[in-house]
Amino acid sequence: MKLDTAFMIERIPDFIQAALLTVEIATIVIASSLLIASIYNVILYNRVPILTMLVRIHVEIARNTPLLIQLFFLYFALPSVGIKLSNYDTAIIAMTFLGVGYLTEVIRSGIDAVPTDQEESGLAIGLSRAQLFRYIILPQALRISTPALFANFIFLLKETTVVSAIAIPEILYTTTNYIALYYKTYEMLLMMTAIYLLLFLPLSCLLSWVERRYQHGTIGT
Repeated sequence: MKLDTAFMIERIPDFIQAALLTVEIATIVIASSLLIASIYNVILYNRVPILTMLVRIHVEIARNTPLLIQLFFLYFALPSVGIKLSNYDTAIIAMTFLGVGYLTEVIRSGIDAVPTDQEESGLAIGLSRAQLFRYIILPQALRISTPALFANFIFLLKETTVVSAIAIPEILYTTTNYIALYYKTYEMLLMMTAIYLLLFLPLSCLLSWVERRYQHGTIGT
């Protein structure tokens, strides 16, 4: 088998653009998911009536339905009731919906792992529940949850491949599109693999380094 290297070189800019779009979507999704998941855990920690139930419903739906189904519901079902979203907005909303479900549970498990005497000590020195959560519970919960959080960040980055189903020109969509147009299957698959490795391996190493530093309390020193 002889690879068409000239064709592969020509398509490098297209794959770089697809990779940048993939990273952009993943970054927005991770940031928004982490923010909303933190808010959800404030609601859960304070057992806010009605809102607590709504949060749990969101978490269960997000974690027990495939991302592809969520995408199709937003992209194809909502227009029937007059709500039309672009494919980009659909991808962001659907992936954030999924990410919030997973990250909420990760942070919640970290909060549950914080020793109860920490809470009792905080209340004993006169901290309010808000101060207790902000300064004592949440920082420790995030440190405990760091490995699971980082694993879910990588998971969300990998899940960007699913949004190719609604014609988002990320890496997988670009690959399958060029295979269909030019029948350069091996070349495109090789480029796709190389791009994903270049994305995931450095990110995985970086997150592992940050995790080790954070777990040992050396971030910022």
